[in-house]
Amino acid sequence: MMKILVVDDEQAIRTFLRISLRAEGYEVLEAESGEQALVCCTQHAPELVLLDLGLPDMDGFEVLSTLRQWSQIPVLVVSARSQESEVVRLLEAGANDYVIKPFGIRELLARVRVLFRDYQQTPATQYIEVADLCLDLVNHKLLRGEQQIHLSKKEFTLFEHLARHAGKLVTQQTLLTAIWGETHKDDSHYLRVLVGQLRKKLGDDIQQPRYIETETGIGYRLRMDEG
Repeated sequence: MMKILVVDDEQAIRTFLRISLRAEGYEVLEAESGEQALVCCTQHAPELVLLDLGLPDMDGFEVLSTLRQWSQIPVLVVSARSQESEVVRLLEAGANDYVIKPFGIRELLARVRVLFRDYQQTPATQYIEVADLCLDLVNHKLLRGEQQIHLSKKEFTLFEHLARHAGKLVTQQTLLTAIWGETHKDDSHYLRVLVGQLRKKLGDDIQQPRYIETETGIGYRLRMDEG
C-alpha cells in the first residue's frame, strides 16, 4: 500500500482523512506537530505528505523548507490560508499542490491520485556522491571508488542523513531522533560512539577531518569536498 502522512494538529481532521484515505486503500501515518512530521518522514518514508500550515511547534512552511533540503517526496498542502501570495510562496518553496479548507474529499482524493501518478513516473535517486564517496541507496552500500566500506544499519543511516544534508550542519537531536527515535533525542553519547565508529571505517581523523566535521555540543557536518 502507498503510505500517506497526514500532518495536522486537529484530531478530528486527522480522523476524517484517515478514514477516507484508508477506504481508498492507502496506509495512513499521522503527525500532530512539525517535529513529529519530519521524524516520521525520516523513519517511515511515506510516499506523500498532506501538510497543514498551522502547527503548534512550527509553521508548515518551515516543515516544507526543511523537508526539501533532503527529500523530493510529494507534498500536498491542506490549509485554510487562501491568499494568493501564500499559495505562490508555498509552491515556489517546493509544495506540489495546494487545497484550501474546507475541501471536498473527492477533490482531495483526485489530487492525491494525480500526485502519486506523477511521483511514480519520476525515477528515484539511487546514488548520493560526496567528495570521493558514493552512497548507493538502493543496494545499501557505501563505495570509495571500487572499494566497499561495510557499514552497520545505524552507521548507514547516519551517513545517509549527513550525505542528504552535505555541507550543512545537522544537529545532534535531529540525528539521534532519526536513528534511535524521539525518546533518545538527548542521548548524545549514543551518537558520539556511532560517529566514532563511522569515522574509523572512513579512515577519518577527528583532529584533521577529511569527511565529518564536529561542531562541539551542536552537531556534525559532512564535507562536500575531500579534505
